[in-house]
Amino acid sequence: MIIWINGAFGAGKTTTAYELHRRIPGSYVYDPENIGYFLRKNMPKRLWKNDFQDHEAWRAMNVSMLQTLSREFQGVIIVPMTIVNPQYFDEIIQRLRDEHVDIRHFALLASKETLLKRLRSRGDGQQSWPAQQIERCISSLSLEMFQTHLYTDQLTTEEIINQIAQACGIELQPDNRGKLRKKMDRLITQIKHIRI
Repeated sequence: MIIWINGAFGAGKTTTAYELHRRIPGSYVYDPENIGYFLRKNMPKRLWKNDFQDHEAWRAMNVSMLQTLSREFQGVIIVPMTIVNPQYFDEIIQRLRDEHVDIRHFALLASKETLLKRLRSRGDGQQSWPAQQIERCISSLSLEMFQTHLYTDQLTTEEIINQIAQACGIELQPDNRGKLRKKMDRLITQIKHIRI
């Protein structure tokens, strides 16, 4: 099974993915952005596009990787990745579904105010690239094709992962960490995923 966690920047995709990973034994977090960094390292700069996703090779390589993982890996694969272009959604997620890959898609939705607040908390200002994408993300992700929608403004991470697990028929392992340990783990996850 693949669990794809979509959402605007600041929606909590990475935090949700790694919290699920901690609670689902034998799971694996797959990051499609790494294909984008690979492409940038292996093509002339003048061929770079502003967004990795605009490279047809990025979409094709991620489909290929996810096909391979779904075939050869026995655990749950968790994919935290914003994808809001309906064409790209079809080329990746719908294509995998058409090939009978068990892929469950969840869009974490929140208001612009909530997203800006979350971005500020991680050091992204109102003029940052992630903040400038909010309107586009909210508009696209609210479309029916991007269901299942989870409205997260009032939800804790724990509530989000419980809803996803329940929808997927997965029983989460108990979380015996204290509040401080959870905070530290989530902070470490955020720091590890800062893109410079």
